[in-house]
Amino acid sequence: MLAALGFLTIAVFLALILSGRVSVLVALVLVPLAGGLIGGFGAGLGPMMLDGIVKVAPVGIMIMFAVLYFGLMLDTGIFERPIGFLLSLVQGDPVRLCLITALLTMLVALDGDGATTFLITVTALLPVHRRLGLNPLVLPGIICLAAGTMNLLPWGGPTARAMTVLKTDAAALFNPVIPAMVAGLAWVFVAAWLIGRGERKRLGIAHGVDAVALVEPTEAERAARRPHLAWFNAALTIALIVALLAGLWPLPVLFITAFAIALLVNYPRWEQQRERLVKHADSVVTVTAMIFAAGIFTGILGGTKMIGAMAEALVAVVPQGLAPYLSQIVAVTGMPLSLVFTPDAYYYGILPVFAGTAGALGQDPLAIGRAAILGQMTTGFPLSPLTASTFILVGLTGVQLGAHQRFIFKWAFASTLVMTAVAWATGAI
Repeated sequence: MLAALGFLTIAVFLALILSGRVSVLVALVLVPLAGGLIGGFGAGLGPMMLDGIVKVAPVGIMIMFAVLYFGLMLDTGIFERPIGFLLSLVQGDPVRLCLITALLTMLVALDGDGATTFLITVTALLPVHRRLGLNPLVLPGIICLAAGTMNLLPWGGPTARAMTVLKTDAAALFNPVIPAMVAGLAWVFVAAWLIGRGERKRLGIAHGVDAVALVEPTEAERAARRPHLAWFNAALTIALIVALLAGLWPLPVLFITAFAIALLVNYPRWEQQRERLVKHADSVVTVTAMIFAAGIFTGILGGTKMIGAMAEALVAVVPQGLAPYLSQIVAVTGMPLSLVFTPDAYYYGILPVFAGTAGALGQDPLAIGRAAILGQMTTGFPLSPLTASTFILVGLTGVQLGAHQRFIFKWAFASTLVMTAVAWATGAI
């Protein structure tokens, strides 16, 4: 009963946001609340929801001030020269821009942190995508593909969890899937090229930059520029990124501090500061509200034990005749299940049971772990409503989660299928 209620809750939620009938925020709050009430958990829902909000509070604070900081830096004009350099490389060609987007995301994603990857790549590339007039869904989509595939790295969350559960190391779990990961990264470039060609055709671009009308800044935007503080702002931004990557302070503290310094130096008068805050208030409220709503969603699903019940139900329905193909089944289903299970629920709840089943059948349990990381919260995490970093990506790019999912799901699932085929061919799974 509890598992069925959990699946129904997830299904209704996904149907609502993919159809666009209600906002993501409303669905995140009301759908699990209704599920909890139907399941008879009314008295305990309040503490569950509050617990979920508390857990995502640091992320919400970080996002709030990250949006404010990078929005402020855009106002000052600090990115004008880098944007100009990227435009010179792109030469007005959407295909080149899409390929550069994939490459930059892969490089930044080497640190293994999705939130940092999204913050840096979106900030660097969003103005360029807007200047060329690309579909707003292209930037988060390509970032999703590249960051998701890079999330297979051993220091990424999914692989680290799999190694912990299976009590193994990177040499045994990750190394055999390196050829598959390389194939997945190659596919990302192919997908970026295909998406870029589609945008080139849509925009009617045939001869590069001559066919692209770049958007000039308005008078208000020019007035907000601070060219005389460009070196200070660049130094502050570089110091912030270094501190983020090094983990010197908690991320929320770093962004709050950097924003306060930048606001005071660039706009010392209260009237100027208020103007900047009002300008970015809409973006801040939108993205942080969704973060806290996501906390309510995961708080209810976890507190009612729906996620645990769904995990047990999935394991129980695997037909005995398909047992020899268990690793392939895990690989193919892992990415779609990122929309249903948190990484902790999957790797600590489902993976041990599948691995134990494989061992009982005389198969290698590590093959199940390798299969899992080919899609579950790797290629799937940047479009899952169960990860906070997804809301960073859609919030910073200003797109709707449902639209993002509809646009990129087939490409992300194809990444998993490509890697699964190579992993199977090389004997990794």
